[in-house]
Amino acid sequence: MPDAVLVSDFDGTMTAEDFYSLAAARLLPPDALAPWNAYRAGRMTHFAALRTIFSRIRAPESEVLALVADMGLDPGLAGALSRLRAAGWEVVVASAGCDWYIRRLLDAAGVRLEVHANPGVYRPGGPLVMDAPPPSPFTCDETGVDKGAVVRDALSRAGKVAFAGDGFADLPAALLVPAGRRFARGDLAGALGERGEGFRPFAVWSDIAAMLLEEGGTS
Repeated sequence: MPDAVLVSDFDGTMTAEDFYSLAAARLLPPDALAPWNAYRAGRMTHFAALRTIFSRIRAPESEVLALVADMGLDPGLAGALSRLRAAGWEVVVASAGCDWYIRRLLDAAGVRLEVHANPGVYRPGGPLVMDAPPPSPFTCDETGVDKGAVVRDALSRAGKVAFAGDGFADLPAALLVPAGRRFARGDLAGALGERGEGFRPFAVWSDIAAMLLEEGGTS
């Protein structure tokens, strides 16, 4: 059993950019974000919005992989993970995005992590086909991966749990952990602020590791 667990979002949290927004800007027509706007208006699930955006990508895989590289994975990730693990922290990725690009970025960085994400495959010439994960305690219709369930599992296994994220869909999971171990930026920071909920801001993911380690490990 771990002493402590950090559950982290991926797109926009471990990386500087979200895959869907880069794809919309570089590979898709001007109306590419219509599904995302439908999600924000409550007319479409988060999973369906991303799946629809990804389904419109038509490009050589090499071009899409170059876009993946431009997501900007924190260059300090590997070192930060080593320091966290040495201090007794387990790190788990919980993402409503697609494991097709997540695992490629982590593999390129030489990083091995437990990843909960929606499975996908890139077909020759496109599109990126993202499927819902098999039913499990960590799945849901809204996002595919139930980040709140991943956090609740961590809470059942460890005395100290933290969460990091940047999106609207991260709010339920973020509210499960104490404000001092709730790390947020972007839309998640805005949503927490509107509710009067405390959080700790971060610029890059390795900042989170530094703040957790300042607490003195897992004690």
